[in-house]
Amino acid sequence: MKVDKARSPVSVAEAVFRVVEKACFTGKESVTLAESYGRILAEPLTAAHDVPHFTRSPYDGFAIRSADSAGASGQQRISFTVVDHIGAGEVSAVKIGAFQAVRLMTGAALPEGADAVVMFEQAVEGDGTFTIRKAFEPLENLSLQGEDMKAGETVIPSGSYINPGTVALLATFGYSSVQVAKRPVVGILSTGTELLDVASPLEPGKIRNSNGPMIAAQLARMGIPYKIYDSAADRLEESLLTVQKALSETDCLITTGGVSVGDYDYLPEIYKRLQADVLFNKVAMRPGSVTTVAVAGDSYLFGLSGNPSACFTGFELFVRPALLKMMGAEKIYLPRTAAVLAEDFAKANPFTRFIRAVHNRTTVRPAGFNKSNAVSSIAKGNSLLVLPGGTRGFTAGDKVDVLLLGVEEGSEEWVL
Repeated sequence: MKVDKARSPVSVAEAVFRVVEKACFTGKESVTLAESYGRILAEPLTAAHDVPHFTRSPYDGFAIRSADSAGASGQQRISFTVVDHIGAGEVSAVKIGAFQAVRLMTGAALPEGADAVVMFEQAVEGDGTFTIRKAFEPLENLSLQGEDMKAGETVIPSGSYINPGTVALLATFGYSSVQVAKRPVVGILSTGTELLDVASPLEPGKIRNSNGPMIAAQLARMGIPYKIYDSAADRLEESLLTVQKALSETDCLITTGGVSVGDYDYLPEIYKRLQADVLFNKVAMRPGSVTTVAVAGDSYLFGLSGNPSACFTGFELFVRPALLKMMGAEKIYLPRTAAVLAEDFAKANPFTRFIRAVHNRTTVRPAGFNKSNAVSSIAKGNSLLVLPGGTRGFTAGDKVDVLLLGVEEGSEEWVL
């Protein structure tokens, strides 16, 4: 097969834009509250009632009428008589009168007639009485009805990631089931006759397939279901049949290898036979410049590099936001921060570099060996160090951008 080697690189930002622009919404489904963690809300979460839905005490103490505390001081202590005692979840039947109080525990509803709470440490207790040495303002030491959320208020917008706090809100409002976005089904296909199964012994000229399991783990981290297809040999017709089968069974197919310009890199020809719309076939980045993305119908075809570090980076930069966009997520990009570079990078590079790195709050350094075929640095890194392309290198002390990996919720904007 004759391969057209002419490729024009696009910027990373342009490549990302072209990818997410093609995303088709997967639809929505109902899941139980217990199954909702990690999903994307398909409908806004609306407050079904005020929170708190009654005025209550945030402390252990005594409920009083604030007016009765007027004039209290160290020289003129005011005494109150305790007329009832309630715990959280209980409601006093007593209406508080002048210089009366109800002893109550944290979370208990404020008794009728009371408008302030004296904390235990603010009182000197006697036998059925207590005294105070300060005046209390109306509503002092109270948790007011609706101060957190009002009935009908949109608390969490659709497209939000359901984190443990969201689960707490859903439970608060009695949502035993939740409308969430359907997860896309993703196919994984590793290409290359040099690939061995993980359990196979090494052979001369062969390597074990690490990209397939790695991508499966990246998908699992997102909670995305996947299907693994048998590694495709470097034969065009067999590879085409495998790709066609995968596309019929999934919403997105990720292939590794076969997108370069070698004699046995068949994916460009497969895209042509599928009449797929190739969004780009070269990106101005290192590693992973040969990353290719195409769309056939409503399905993505992600052609990632066969080199592990390039494959990993391509997934995080392009596949991850596309899958999140398909689920209607609002925050689809890797979160970004800034840090101080801890090592020199004297050699300039015309392309933007994404280097597997260790980010330690204020500083960032490479995670180890960082060629595109590196594996060790993927395991050790928690971020991608971003070095813009240009005519100069970088030195320790430079302020640089860092993309954070493994963070539950990302960013709404592409900021590089």
